[in-house]
Amino acid sequence: MKEDISESIESYIEYLESQGKSKHTTINYRVDLNHFKEYLLNQQIVNVRDVDTRSIRIFLSSILGFGEAKSSASRRLSAVRGFTAWLFANGKANRDPSLGLKGPKKSEAVPRALSFEQTMKLINEGIDEKSKSFARDRLLLEMMYGSGLRVSEVIGLDWDKVELEERMLRIMGKGSKERIVPFGVPQQRHISEWRDVGCVDTKAPVFPSANGRGRLTVRTVDRVVLRAAARVGLHGVTPHTLRHCCATHMLEKGAPLRFVQEMLGHESIAATQRYLAITTERVKKSYLDAHPIALEKGKADVIFHG
Repeated sequence: MKEDISESIESYIEYLESQGKSKHTTINYRVDLNHFKEYLLNQQIVNVRDVDTRSIRIFLSSILGFGEAKSSASRRLSAVRGFTAWLFANGKANRDPSLGLKGPKKSEAVPRALSFEQTMKLINEGIDEKSKSFARDRLLLEMMYGSGLRVSEVIGLDWDKVELEERMLRIMGKGSKERIVPFGVPQQRHISEWRDVGCVDTKAPVFPSANGRGRLTVRTVDRVVLRAAARVGLHGVTPHTLRHCCATHMLEKGAPLRFVQEMLGHESIAATQRYLAITTERVKKSYLDAHPIALEKGKADVIFHG
């Protein structure tokens, strides 16, 4: 008997709600499980009975590979564990594939970012131009990458915090600390176009909900990024990946570490320094790939003449 993944996730969320789980918990579980679902669908797994231990392991490896903190990966594994245990207990799966599966070790993961080319492909080609939400979704991706914003920061942004002519944003970050964040000329044009369409009040959110009565949700932003990544053939990409890309690409272009720290709103410069490991690796790879005497004779010839 086939058990559809999407339907099973919704049934599981309803079960959690019936057990008195908080709205915050169920929202996070839905986001995490939808990430898992998108991965499974990309692997042509549509029946929950086909989910196995290997697919869960690869899912976790993919999100760690694109820079998610190990604490976040552990949380996603917790969501998957609860889901698969519920499937097995309710006869929707032949066994629990996550049983005995260990989460990642707690040492801090070095974040990895998409290349600049991959990031541009995600932003420029990931959103369907025929979609009703094209302008909004493209701007979401641009702001998370262009200004290094967290999801909570981009959905919490109001129009009176946007200095369009100066190309600056006043962002309320963690700990209710405000910081000034710049944005680029292309982003300025798209913000202006979006304001002409949707700004009804300077106190209103830049990204309102579909019914206009509140703000866009974390779940919606997450879904926008997932769909855009799938559209251009990228896996393991989350909204936070775009923030990683912003920091990594700026450091690669020579931005001072302190500036990147201030722009991203990191409490400690140690959080920003993690990105230096990425840029060092890329510099080394570029050197080995391009310099004629970087490798033993013969290997360089392969690079240039092979």
